[in-house]
Amino acid sequence: KALDPNNPVVATSLNNLANLYDDQGRYADAEPLFKRALGIREKALGPDHPGVAQSLNNLAILYKHQERYADAEPLVKRSLAIFEKALGPDHPDVARSLNTLANLYDDQGRYADAEPLYKRSLAIFEKTLGPDHSDVAGALNNLAALYTNQGRYADAEPLIKRSLAIFEKALGPDHPAVAHALHTLADLYEKQGRYADAERLYKRALAIREKALGPDHPGVAGALNNLAILYKHQERYADA
Repeated sequence: KALDPNNPVVATSLNNLANLYDDQGRYADAEPLFKRALGIREKALGPDHPGVAQSLNNLAILYKHQERYADAEPLVKRSLAIFEKALGPDHPDVARSLNTLANLYDDQGRYADAEPLYKRSLAIFEKTLGPDHSDVAGALNNLAALYTNQGRYADAEPLIKRSLAIFEKALGPDHPAVAHALHTLADLYEKQGRYADAERLYKRALAIREKALGPDHPGVAGALNNLAILYKHQERYADA
């Protein structure tokens, strides 16, 4: 009302609301808001502005959450190219875009494509933000998960433990990011047959997510499912 519906400030608010819906798993509500924000930014700022790249990256993440990989990949590649051109190759926003593309490849089992992107993202974050930043922890966690999926457990464990320690220090012990790191470490232990260690971590992750996100969040469902699979592997069918 105050600024005009096509003002970039409106796009920022639309983007924030869409991110909220995305975090809640309300993907159908988020998508039109992300698209409207993208349209406003392209028109107001031009196609090569970092704000456009941010909108492209956010929409790509939404599609990734829905496993719409073919829709997501060209968006995140365009986002990455804009960030690199506008901000330089070592900017944290470049690292975030690299991470999104690596996540996309990781989810599809394209580990050889994902690994160098994760490593470059991690190096940028460490250089620009310092070794104890939560974005560094996120990059460590992603690389550890990749190694776990490949059975490279000795490579994965020190990374995820460092990630967990950073998250706990930077965000507090009850943050959903801590739960995500706990899940990654629990998955590592489960794949090694260390079920008692895995169960303890899965339960803590579940408790954090229920408290932080509410009992009906998709993240809670994921934590419940992981714990059920662990019980299944132990033939604890009644618990599962």
